Amino acid sequence: MARIAGVNLPPNKRIEAALPYIFGIGLPLSKKILAATAVDPNIRVKDLTPEDENKLRNYIDKNFKSEGPLRQEIAMNIKLAKDIGSYRGVRHMRGLPVRGQRTKTNSRTRRGNVRRTMGSGRKASAEKT
Repeated sequence: MARIAGVNLPPNKRIEAALPYIFGIGLPLSKKILAATAVDPNIRVKDLTPEDENKLRNYIDKNFKSEGPLRQEIAMNIKLAKDIGSYRGVRHMRGLPVRGQRTKTNSRTRRGNVRRTMGSGRKASAEKT
């Protein structure tokens, strides 16, 4: 089982599709990494040689921020935006969409499934009149 950047890669996937399991590496970056290290993208993770595994591990550690340090940097950027009171920071503090999305409708992901419309909180009447 290959362990790169602190992540166990799934053994039955192609290495090209397994590298995006690492936070901060997507499919395009995965293809660039494999091209730079001259590793066959079609080989399965379980069939990687230890040399290939070390090449990938060293290349990723040297050239990219991934997993813990990347998450920490993102958290620090958000904290900075909150501290200086920027518009983005205020949106983060209030739990609202940050990147200009509308909020009258379609902000369920950011706010949770909160329904703030007229009939949403009404209780059923006890009996007919």
